[in-house]
Amino acid sequence: MSTTWPLVEREREFRTILAALSGKTSGCGVVLTGDSGVGKTTLARHVTAELPTGVRWVAGTESARSIPLGVFAHLVGPATSSDPVSYLAAARESLLADGDVVIGVDDAHLLDELSATLLHQLAIDRAVHIVATVRSGEAVPDAVTSLWKDNHLTRITLSPFTKEQSVELIESVLGGQLEEHSATQMWEASGGNALFLRHLVDGAREANTLRQVNGVWQLRGRAAITSELASLLEGRIEQLDASVLNALKYLSLCEPLDIDVLAELAGEEAVEEAEIAGLVRITRDGRRLDVAFHHPLFGEVIRRRLGLVSSRRLRGNLVEALRSRPTSTPAERIRLADLAIESDVDIDLSLVRTAASDALKLAQTSLGERFARAALDEGAGVDVAELLARARMWQGHPDEAEEILSGFSPGDLDEGELLLWGNLRIGNAFWALGDADRADEILQMLRTRDMRPALVPIVTGIASACALFENRIGEAISLSDSVFAEKRKLPWAIEWAVFGGSLARAVAGRGNEVEALAAHSREVEVDGLLRFPTGFGEILALTLTGRLDDADAAAGRFMTAAQTAQYLGWAMSEILVAAVELSRGACVSVTRRMEQTLAILDSGEFSESWNFPAHIFLIQALSALGQADRAAEVLEKARARYGKHVAIFGPMLDIAEAWQSAAAGTISRAVALLHRTAEEARESGQFAVEAEALHSAARFGDAGVAERLTELAGLVDGPLAPLYARHATALATGDAVELDLCSADLEALGVRLSAADAAAQASVLHDAAGARSATVASAASANRLASECGGLRTPALIAAAQPLPLTSREREIANLVAAGLSNKEIAQRLTVSVRTVEGHLYRASTKLDVTDREGIARLLLKAGDRDPDMRSPHRRRPD
Repeated sequence: MSTTWPLVEREREFRTILAALSGKTSGCGVVLTGDSGVGKTTLARHVTAELPTGVRWVAGTESARSIPLGVFAHLVGPATSSDPVSYLAAARESLLADGDVVIGVDDAHLLDELSATLLHQLAIDRAVHIVATVRSGEAVPDAVTSLWKDNHLTRITLSPFTKEQSVELIESVLGGQLEEHSATQMWEASGGNALFLRHLVDGAREANTLRQVNGVWQLRGRAAITSELASLLEGRIEQLDASVLNALKYLSLCEPLDIDVLAELAGEEAVEEAEIAGLVRITRDGRRLDVAFHHPLFGEVIRRRLGLVSSRRLRGNLVEALRSRPTSTPAERIRLADLAIESDVDIDLSLVRTAASDALKLAQTSLGERFARAALDEGAGVDVAELLARARMWQGHPDEAEEILSGFSPGDLDEGELLLWGNLRIGNAFWALGDADRADEILQMLRTRDMRPALVPIVTGIASACALFENRIGEAISLSDSVFAEKRKLPWAIEWAVFGGSLARAVAGRGNEVEALAAHSREVEVDGLLRFPTGFGEILALTLTGRLDDADAAAGRFMTAAQTAQYLGWAMSEILVAAVELSRGACVSVTRRMEQTLAILDSGEFSESWNFPAHIFLIQALSALGQADRAAEVLEKARARYGKHVAIFGPMLDIAEAWQSAAAGTISRAVALLHRTAEEARESGQFAVEAEALHSAARFGDAGVAERLTELAGLVDGPLAPLYARHATALATGDAVELDLCSADLEALGVRLSAADAAAQASVLHDAAGARSATVASAASANRLASECGGLRTPALIAAAQPLPLTSREREIANLVAAGLSNKEIAQRLTVSVRTVEGHLYRASTKLDVTDREGIARLLLKAGDRDPDMRSPHRRRPD
């Protein structure tokens, strides 16, 4: 697949080269050094294309290296003398015949001695300007080296592209957003090398491993490369000694590899020669030295050359060598098992079974599935079948997981096996299939069975998690507490009790209690992917209490954990990061993260339960940015997926819907929805979420929520709820100065979006009081915060941007007029009569000194007082 690749911006280097070739420096040109494929020649030719003078390009080659003045032969004509001095003089005269000229020399390290001497003389005399490229790590003629050592040319070393530059390049070529997880894979695989990156992208598209989902490009599977790049790399490999190539074959199957193991298998000299040739790099890990490819794509090329028989034999040799060394860590066991199941040695059932469990604890579900299948083939039982079913569930195949588990009869299982079997069936039914009723049936069956006392807390813990998602907050906390009251708690009991208890406490406003639970969770390892939804409670507890710095640190831990996981773990960790960013008002970043996350989680392959917060965050971020239409599309998808299995998120989704409604211009509907949401949250015990709903209403201009927010300030942990109460009280009393103070305090906590709204509301009140300087100061603060958050367009900010002498209802109707709605459509949207709409428009026209509704529309459009991206609000979730 042929694609036109743009030049990645290297502005500083471009300016330096252009200045040197234009006579604006003391030297007479530049030499660009760097690895092959880093973009030296592309940049040099791009700069010289901008020059008004002529450019003569030559290229050093291995074949021309043995010919005196070989690279310049086509420019200077046939030799008229065998005397080198005369030949140089003739060449110089020919090159300078056209006057001011720039000489471009590609691969100057391959110049023959006479060509290098000519170039050096031209530089000394400042007779021409020179731009040359030299590949790093190559032997360079002395005459060329002296060009920069003696300051005739400025030396510029081109580094590989940064990750940001690589993403910019790939997205410009693909014409769409590149998933962050895929971007990391591609950047690491290419090493930031422009040439390798290009061939990697083209190869992945040819192999269909790079595809677009919901507008986001995703890389799935191994990095694929084009046959052209493979040929280039194979050309270098074919020149290797057989022993060195043998060492690289081992490394391609197991990287990184302990240097002693590789030396034992391939010989010390082979490893040494590979390092000298720049093919491998050696790094220290404690007292151990590890060998890895200098560039990852070399391993891919070598693997392509291996046949099945040779790869099985080499893997077998690796297994035998590694078996003689300790395999005490999960990574070591996984590596050994991965080699063993495709080698010519007998499979160790115990090793493969343990490796399957290790892989799932590290959230490497594909490997977990692979090992579990191998162990089942060797005769393993229900414990390994559970691992296989769990791997398939996490990979988006809950029906297959159910089929695996249904092959066992509960009556044939002992109590330990029954609990293992039932535990996963509940999780699969509830969170993967979205069938809460079926999960409750299995849970009841387990609760009625006689079990050893040590096993009962596991059932209680999962009951807590089920109660949480069904929005039975008090019961979830009570069941969680009963688990931690036990003296003996197995890891699964702790994990489920933390899952149920932490998020329940967070939404209940008891966030200060969650840290102790989170600490318990960090002490156990049961499932590498379950840690992310479990961690949502910890993150939400910190954000709802206003401890955003602590929330950043916690999210960072989960991001670190996701580095060992497949893309699903990365997506789930992104939700945790977005929770903190949304609290900080970083709406643009939240939008990008959640679009990428939902391209994975909302693709129909994975559980709807885990992606529900992503929908909520995306709706709120888009709405705060004024993108009501896009927010409505996401809202529609979320409403279609809502049910008993995600009832915990109902009030949060209602708040998001209110934000979408406000962004669409129907403020009164948004406020009414927030009041109903607050009542529902209060009835279910979600007091922290109730505070969020009421504070949103205050930010939309509702002055009647101060009393209840003041009550909640005494119920909800942390400094945030008292600030909400102060904000609402200041709004109710019309205290602009106190609103300014609230804005400053909210900003100090990091809650910038709320701070922007408080400052905007203060600006309006100052303006009404005729306090010009205070108005400007508050407006400036609001604008600064809105800009820092990516360009917010909330109702408060819109009202402050162009104060108009209208009531909130008159402004709302005027916005809908400006959006192009008829009086009848406005009446239907606001659930009022057409006559009521006409009355409000008449009063608005009088205040604005316009004669009709078209005049109102023109005035608001000119003022930028409404957002054209409006859409009809969607129905509320069913009761």
